[in-house]
Amino acid sequence: MNTLAKVFLLSVALFGFLGIVSLNENTLTAQQKTDLCIVYDVGGRGDLSFNDMAALGGDNAVKAGHATKLVEVQSKTEQDYLPNLRTLARTGTCTVVVGVGFLLTDAMVAVSTESPNQNFAIIDGFIPDKKNVLSVLFKEQEGSALVGALGAVLATELKASSIGVVLGIEIPVLWKFECGYRFGVNYALTQKLKTNKDAVKVLSNYTGSFGDPAKGKTATEIMLNQGAILVYNVAGATGLGIFEAVEARGKAAGKDQGPPFAIGVDADQDYIKPGFILASMMKRVDTGVFTAAKQAKEGTFKGGILELGLNEGGVRLSTVEDLDTFLQLGIKAGTVKAEDKDKIVAKVRAMRASVPASVFAIAAELETKIKSGEVKVPLAQDKDAIEACRKNF
Repeated sequence: MNTLAKVFLLSVALFGFLGIVSLNENTLTAQQKTDLCIVYDVGGRGDLSFNDMAALGGDNAVKAGHATKLVEVQSKTEQDYLPNLRTLARTGTCTVVVGVGFLLTDAMVAVSTESPNQNFAIIDGFIPDKKNVLSVLFKEQEGSALVGALGAVLATELKASSIGVVLGIEIPVLWKFECGYRFGVNYALTQKLKTNKDAVKVLSNYTGSFGDPAKGKTATEIMLNQGAILVYNVAGATGLGIFEAVEARGKAAGKDQGPPFAIGVDADQDYIKPGFILASMMKRVDTGVFTAAKQAKEGTFKGGILELGLNEGGVRLSTVEDLDTFLQLGIKAGTVKAEDKDKIVAKVRAMRASVPASVFAIAAELETKIKSGEVKVPLAQDKDAIEACRKNF
């Protein structure tokens, strides 16, 4: 055999081998893959909210044996979404690649098309037509309605003129929060208290960011100056500024606890400024991530839509009993000292005990009615719907 022929056969063998390796990487079964892979939004780990809840779900999935390890990638800017997702998909070791947040939707569509044999899940993104993508959605409007009702009764009890909500980037998923909040206020005023729907004004501000506490603080200070007794955080890490503003206002008045109060979001954030955060609207992103990992590892992953509301445990108000779990987020992030845990829990208990019973009673009553179907919370996912909600509620 001459030298040219040997080179040709060697090339065929080499390219054939590489082709087989490539094929195997793209067709590994769920049982052969080992990693749970997560791409975070720009708010990132340490937000004590949305992204940290995704990480909690990942950690729990590893503990349960649904993945050998958690592989995490941070997005510094929106331009990082596509390369981050693409890099993880091409490793061939991920049971599922999770994108955390609505803003990753376009990048997720592109990469899931490029890698049809890779399982993907997106939190808050709506991609219904791909068998390899699980869209994990939440009924944020239901949990936010409870917060709105709670806030309206609190304002009435304390003779305040308004309550507020500070939000991040104006995107459809945040309209669900806002409309639910407004509906809850209206429900409490007109159905429960039988008063004028304008008796408590709702102040709102979209800051345009999920990672700028200074903007959250400024927006909250303006609302407090306008008479707000409570401000709802729907802004991720930007909301840390809400908590700072509320605590500062209270302490300036010589208080160890609210009013004024803040409402946390996504995680149980009651511990961050104990005594000044009345409750949190928990959005169980961890449950969504855990479910996606479990399905992928067990071979039951089908893509489609997974929607979690009050009945599914996907959203709910925080309780004091939740603190044990979520204080660990603060301890892990270095914002809470482990030795302060018992003191924080005691302070939250004392604060809740000081609040009129009617405040939490209205939230419990409304939750029961929503779960039974007696009350339907409106869903706003486009501009016309949110404008109608703002007008009607």
